[in-house]
Amino acid sequence: MAGLRRSSRLSSKEDPLKDKPEESEAALPPKKKSKKSDDKDESLGEEEEEEEEEEAQSEGDSDFKEQEGEGEGEGEGEGEEEEEEPEETRELEEGDPIPDVVLKNQDGKEVSLKKVSDEQKIVVIFGYPKASTPGCTRQACGFRDNYQDLKEHAAVFGLSADTVNAQKKFQEKQHLPFDLLSDPERHLVGLLGAKKSPESGIIRSHWVFADGVLKHKRVKISPEVSIEDGKKEVLELVKQFDGEGEGVKSEEKREDEKKGEDEGKEDGEKKGDDEKQEDKEEEGDKK
Repeated sequence: MAGLRRSSRLSSKEDPLKDKPEESEAALPPKKKSKKSDDKDESLGEEEEEEEEEEAQSEGDSDFKEQEGEGEGEGEGEGEEEEEEPEETRELEEGDPIPDVVLKNQDGKEVSLKKVSDEQKIVVIFGYPKASTPGCTRQACGFRDNYQDLKEHAAVFGLSADTVNAQKKFQEKQHLPFDLLSDPERHLVGLLGAKKSPESGIIRSHWVFADGVLKHKRVKISPEVSIEDGKKEVLELVKQFDGEGEGVKSEEKREDEKKGEDEGKEDGEKKGDDEKQEDKEEEGDKK
């Protein structure tokens, strides 16, 4: 009996030992990932998401478009059409008509370039990067100092992407006698081919329109060259127009002279006929 009890005790002791490894394995908590491992996984996940988005945008993934909905799909179609450069944004070249653009001046009043061109034979626009900066001040003041020679023949405008208020301060401080046009969206600047990076930039330039057509343009020039070249071009156009006027006057004068000669000839012939008739009447009276 003692032997049986001892063996049973041994067997009972062996069973817990056999089960213990299994219990310890089951009791072990799951391994925790380190912070570096988590960050790495998140980074990889973000990269995968970005790659998926880029792939969907570039290849036009059908599932991605379905999630956007029909309304947004139509908007995307419209966006694609807008990306095509419209004809009106083409850069103007010499011989092109003046843009039909309306901008605000330093007083907030709208100015239509087309209307000004209809009323004034020559229109001069000089573009400057930033109001009240040294180079732009020299350029604007140069046109101011030559304004007496220009105003009799041309309408003069300054142009930049500055706000209306900035243009007003610039005009008052420098006593500029002409309008300064505000083009914050750079619409006219783009048409004239003077856009510059960053988004607010403008290249120093000037343009001369005559009879509603671009006759002369200079882009990327110094303030001094802009002043002298702009004035020179205007005066040359004035001489050209004056020459055409003199040609018309000379032709009219020649026509008047010819008409006078014809009238004189007719009068002479009529006078001769009258004299002959008088002579005949005198001879008849003598008889």
